Amino acid sequence: MKQQDGRATIKDVAARAGVSPSAVSMALHGRPGVSAATRERILRAAGDLGWQPNTAAQSLSGRHVHTVGLAIARPARMLGLEPFYMEFISGIESVLSGRSCSLLLRLVEAGQETEVHREWWQGGRVNGSILVDLRVDDPRIPALAPIGLPAVVVGHPSLAGPFTSVWTDDESAVRDAVRYLAALGHRRIARVGGPPELGHTLIRTEAFDRTARELGLAARTTHTSFSADDGAHACRALLLAPDRPTAIMFDNDIMAVAALGVAAEFGLSVPGDLSLLAWDDSQLCQLTRPMLSAMQHDVFAFGADVTRTLFDVMEGTAAESHAAQSPTLMPRGTTAPPPYG
Repeated sequence: MKQQDGRATIKDVAARAGVSPSAVSMALHGRPGVSAATRERILRAAGDLGWQPNTAAQSLSGRHVHTVGLAIARPARMLGLEPFYMEFISGIESVLSGRSCSLLLRLVEAGQETEVHREWWQGGRVNGSILVDLRVDDPRIPALAPIGLPAVVVGHPSLAGPFTSVWTDDESAVRDAVRYLAALGHRRIARVGGPPELGHTLIRTEAFDRTARELGLAARTTHTSFSADDGAHACRALLLAPDRPTAIMFDNDIMAVAALGVAAEFGLSVPGDLSLLAWDDSQLCQLTRPMLSAMQHDVFAFGADVTRTLFDVMEGTAAESHAAQSPTLMPRGTTAPPPYG
């Protein structure tokens, strides 16, 4: 029998290999006492069961929580430049430090998150995980739910399956942003979004398209990787179009900052010729000239909220899915009425 939390035990490995638990311990720790053939059989059984040594040396049952896992599918260089995750991780740490806990962070390739979280949990390295950047029909949900991993999904409940989720109301925020640009007089608008397979990208895209149709606006969305280079490339493509937009929204701050440079390349005045609107409102938005208008979102508080919710899940207390504070419009120097004609 496996433990109730779904993790294989050393006894499971022993039973599968047809040896004693002490033989398993000797084989897995490289100690003498078992033959090469037996060691190979034990290692194969451990691999089949997904067993890992319990390096945490404790479980959730009535004991203090020590480690929370976070796997992010981003290149290391890009993560260091992306304000959202820096603020989000700071919010996580603000809660963990008060409980003498640690964050286990790994940067992975897209699609590797499932295996990383499974290994962490089955090996006893984490007591719970935070799942981010959920995709539509994300494979992490059906793979991790059955093994008993305590986790919180950062995303809309429609993406979270049986897991507790904490999310921002991206739909209403996008709606507010489009209505604001329309109220300024813009009739041709565009949005530079993230990868289309991400759940929050899809939610924003659908809200953007629907609201633009309701208001009779000409609107288009182009997708990127969230990087400054891709954001700049997308902005250039939009400005080279014969019916170029007079206002562009961006799904993160770093792409909006890059767009200021692109506008200068084209000899366009911001906001006289082109309005720009960022998302999240990190400090970057207030360091540019003119300062970037943005959909303001307290990412630090969001990270803290997610982490407190995860502790509720791990400790078995009532943990309900809920929306965090919605992004709100912060008009600054990069949005204005469009140029005449």
